Amino acid sequence: MPTISQFFGIVIQMFWNDHAPPHFHCQYGEYEAIVNIRTLEIIEGKLPRRAMNLVLDWAELHRTELMEDWELCEAKQQPKPIKPLE
Repeated sequence: MPTISQFFGIVIQMFWNDHAPPHFHCQYGEYEAIVNIRTLEIIEGKLPRRAMNLVLDWAELHRTELMEDWELCEAKQQPKPIKPLE
């Protein structure tokens, strides 16, 4: 699973040819969550509140790039890295 971004100990990844709706996976320590790109809602799992807020802030800033990466993954192409939250 390609890592598309990393910041503050959080790893953001996407699977190739994954199921709908468009989403990304995030890991923080032993926590994992799946976030819907369009609604920025957690589909599955959970993260600590601070980590989740950072992920959502980052995703809101990069939603267009996330959708572009989703489309690349659907086409079984390598997604592009996305700038981390600073």
